[in-house]
Amino acid sequence: MSVPAHGREAIVAPRPTLSVVDAIALIVGIVIGAGIFRAPSAVAAHVSSPGVFLLVWVLGGLVSLIGALCYAELATAYPHAGGDYHYLRRAFGAGLAFLFGWARMTVIQTGSIASLAYVFGDYMASVAPVGPHASALYAAGAVLGLTLINVWGIQPGRWVQNLLTAAKLGGLLAIGWAGLALLGRVSDEPTDVQTETGTLGLALVFVLYTYGGWNEAAYISAELRDVRRNMVRALIGGVGLITAVYVFTNMAYLWGLGWTGIRTSEVVAADLLRRALGPAGAVFVSLFIAVAALGGVNGTILTGARTNYALGQDFSVLAPLGRWHDRAGTPVPALWVQGAIAFFLVLFGAWARRGFETMVTYTAPVFWFFFFLTGVALFVLRHRERDAPRPFRVPFYPVTPLVFCAACLYMLYASLAYAGRGALAGAAVLLAGIPVLVLGRRRPSDAPL
Repeated sequence: MSVPAHGREAIVAPRPTLSVVDAIALIVGIVIGAGIFRAPSAVAAHVSSPGVFLLVWVLGGLVSLIGALCYAELATAYPHAGGDYHYLRRAFGAGLAFLFGWARMTVIQTGSIASLAYVFGDYMASVAPVGPHASALYAAGAVLGLTLINVWGIQPGRWVQNLLTAAKLGGLLAIGWAGLALLGRVSDEPTDVQTETGTLGLALVFVLYTYGGWNEAAYISAELRDVRRNMVRALIGGVGLITAVYVFTNMAYLWGLGWTGIRTSEVVAADLLRRALGPAGAVFVSLFIAVAALGGVNGTILTGARTNYALGQDFSVLAPLGRWHDRAGTPVPALWVQGAIAFFLVLFGAWARRGFETMVTYTAPVFWFFFFLTGVALFVLRHRERDAPRPFRVPFYPVTPLVFCAACLYMLYASLAYAGRGALAGAAVLLAGIPVLVLGRRRPSDAPL
């Protein structure tokens, strides 16, 4: 590929410019989103006691940590901007890797961007309404504005991510303070609310949905300084911090609302802050959740474009996506394409009026299917590339990755069981990538791994 005439873009590899703090901020910023404000009541409905309720959140952290250990081996042995795409390509070939990249570009990542943007829009509209389509306007503005920031460069993108993550953690500390302030003042009267069917397994579906996103760190492995040491620190540190925050936040809900209050509330954070601060608490928590969602949008935009870039590097039909802007330090064309698809999904959400729910249902089965295959790729690459340097080896191999794969299979089953028609829609979009793969021609120069 020739260098463009304007001389600003060059075919260069991503440069290691991110610190371990940046990586942890990215992980925390992506994972801690709307889930911790929506899921606790659903989790409580499927367990029998406060002790089990807190235990399930700890268990979710342990499952995520097991997955993080598997990803730490893959990311340090094969640092690449394509993340999962690169591991799947090495293990299973270009065809399957293309389908993963296609699904990530058209369903998984862009659907996540649009759904999180709608969370931001919904809460901003409750604070500052600007008309009947306020949510869609705010959501579209978030997608456009944050895409522009990341097109501007990796440094602005990471600073925005760090600031949003810091604000998010500060807001969660405020929730913890509210719970402590109400400790001992909540009378948890007996209730006739019954535990729903599904028990612990279904509770884990909601918990692991809330933990989702820590694996996005793999997509900045080529841009992380001293990746062979810092990637392990980032994954383990990020998952550990998230687990601590989630357990503490749910303890605050228990302190401030009581067991009955959590099980009967659909907006636990808003109810807690309203009880502690009055009407002003509802405004605060709306702004806080908006900031949390915005951090998720920015982090997902930043990491998502890296897979598109890897696709463009390997497949001539998507060659324009494989250009890395040297000055900005970002895959600019990939960011624009991702932003355009996410923007379209926001418009679709405005038309359907159930954008968030629809995105979750049709992205989940596809996501867990490829997550499982990434776990299998660890076994394949251990066997096929035995002599490859592995600065970090997952402990207790093969038990640890087997547990991770089993958890992914269970989540795939659960998402198929509860997604219904949404699962068919996700599968249809995934299969639509097959004609593109057949019609496209891989670059011969990129055939070797």
